[in-house]
Amino acid sequence: MFDIALSALGQVMSVGHLSFLVLGVLVGLIVGILPGLGGIAGMSILLPFLYGMEPAAALGMLIGMVAVIPTGDTFTSVMMGIPGSSASQATVLDGFPMAKRGEAARALSAAFTSSLLGGLIGAAVLSVAIVIARPLVLSFSSAELFMLTLFGLSMVAVLSGRSLTKGIAAAGLGLVIGTIGTAPATGEARMTLGIDYLYDGVPLVVVAMGLFAIPEIIDLLKRGTAISDSTPLGGGWMRGMRDVLRHPWLVARCASLGCVIGALPGLGGAVVDWIAYSHVVQTSKDRSQFGKGDVRGVIAPESANNACQGGALIPTLLFGVPGSGSMAVFLGGMVLLGIQPGVTMVETRLDLTYTIVWSLALANVVGAGLCVLAARQVARLTQVPFVYLAPFMVMIAMFAAFQASRSMADLVALIVMGAVGIYMRRFGWPRPALLIGFVLAPGAEGYLYQAVQFYGTDWLMRPGVIIIGLITVVSVFLGLRYGAEVSSEGDSDAADHQTRGRQMGFAALLVAVAAYCLWESMGLSFLGMVFPLTIGILALAGALGVVFSIRRGRVAEIHDDDASAAVTGVWSGRELYLGVFAALVGLVWLIGFVPAMALFFPVFLIVAGKARPLQAALLSLGAVGFISGITWAMTLRLPNGIIPPLLF
Repeated sequence: MFDIALSALGQVMSVGHLSFLVLGVLVGLIVGILPGLGGIAGMSILLPFLYGMEPAAALGMLIGMVAVIPTGDTFTSVMMGIPGSSASQATVLDGFPMAKRGEAARALSAAFTSSLLGGLIGAAVLSVAIVIARPLVLSFSSAELFMLTLFGLSMVAVLSGRSLTKGIAAAGLGLVIGTIGTAPATGEARMTLGIDYLYDGVPLVVVAMGLFAIPEIIDLLKRGTAISDSTPLGGGWMRGMRDVLRHPWLVARCASLGCVIGALPGLGGAVVDWIAYSHVVQTSKDRSQFGKGDVRGVIAPESANNACQGGALIPTLLFGVPGSGSMAVFLGGMVLLGIQPGVTMVETRLDLTYTIVWSLALANVVGAGLCVLAARQVARLTQVPFVYLAPFMVMIAMFAAFQASRSMADLVALIVMGAVGIYMRRFGWPRPALLIGFVLAPGAEGYLYQAVQFYGTDWLMRPGVIIIGLITVVSVFLGLRYGAEVSSEGDSDAADHQTRGRQMGFAALLVAVAAYCLWESMGLSFLGMVFPLTIGILALAGALGVVFSIRRGRVAEIHDDDASAAVTGVWSGRELYLGVFAALVGLVWLIGFVPAMALFFPVFLIVAGKARPLQAALLSLGAVGFISGITWAMTLRLPNGIIPPLLF
């Protein structure tokens, strides 16, 4: 076996293999930096180029891409508060506050260094697990996977800040949104409102971008400053590396978590970063700075999400069961190359398996190295007045959202979720809790149905279920005890009590959504009704609890970012910018994406940014040229509008 591993290393270090691997790394970094695209879109782009390639080189290119996307997506998460992909959501909580106070270089270097170490640990675990992990992976049934989704929901206690009630309501709302579409057990339509777009559910990209991208863009526009409040980057680069080296056990623990979660099919990066973040909060003595710019809140999820790739390859290679969405595309690539995953990967094709292992390790080194070299230069973007970056970020957000299902409804849903995210941020509702609920809803429902069908009520007595259940109880206990010190949406203000009516109005709207979920579930069959009925009750109870708590003046639930402005009669401007972005969606619908952006850019820069006409024209030309080039290179599609086809 050792000889085979060395032979595979020699092949990986050949010029041809290295060339394809570096190509995959470069494409992966670009895809990671573009918010919302993620591994699934990136891997899909490369598939057409695999025909006729030598298998080892083709797999090297695919591995190069999938390994570094969780590294590249850190740029937007840290510098702009926009998750580059679902695997970088938790990084936003502390990475973005660090960028705001002028520590973008420190946050980025810490993230890239921990990503490198996490990726190497993931590769090492994969090399060992290839031989010994088969019995463990096979022992997990749908019952254990359902309990793991409950474990993921238990993190709500940690991420709820001062108000556990808001956390429960937000998670319940996320579960409600996650059940929109057809029931997995019966195929019945649920909460679709007769809209064709909703039959397949709301895409994750749209929800994540709406909750995080739109509110942060509007908040920075409202402030009228750069992303960072200070200018010196100084020694932030070296300091970030030292931060990681001071927490070696944190990196090791979170990377191990990433490997374990990655190896469990259906969970992957969308969950593992939250689990890692929850772990570091629960195990830290000083929790006062989490959610405000604690570097440990960057190290933990970045170590885990890169290690997750190594874990996800275990079921993919051994059983042909993709460990994540990107691994599903990777599996398709293997089939295209004539490679059959399974036991043969550790018997007759062990050389190819170790080629994948070495490629994974090398890709992490190359990707992290490229990011580290560029970190200080890229971090300088945080010093640019955000009004010049805002139209570009809006364009990228809409571009990424449209790629979810190639429908104009994607852009409408983006604005709707953006409005939800804006008011959740304003009134102190934990957006991560909603996102966790949304991500886990489909898996939780499917695993529950399968567990009941296979085992009846006996699934509750399985040893794995009991063990995971006990771990979940401990997690909830620690979250209730320590999680209140973590605020994901900011601290309270003295003027907040004077705007309780607005806060109650928003909570009442969520009560109505939960009530509609209950009403809608009543007309379904038993199998289609059980899950939405349960989560509807959960969301309704949480939202009603918030309404009553605000009415009674309970401090933990009262929060309004715009309270001081509202009391003095000053308009915050959030609604204005949201209206502008909604009008832009309408313009895209009328004349198409590229013409709409060509009009929006110069007008916005001149009116909002006070830019000179020539400067606005050059920036607009560069932005439109960039998005057009990306669309052409990736063979993607953009909205054409309804007017151009009538004219041409």
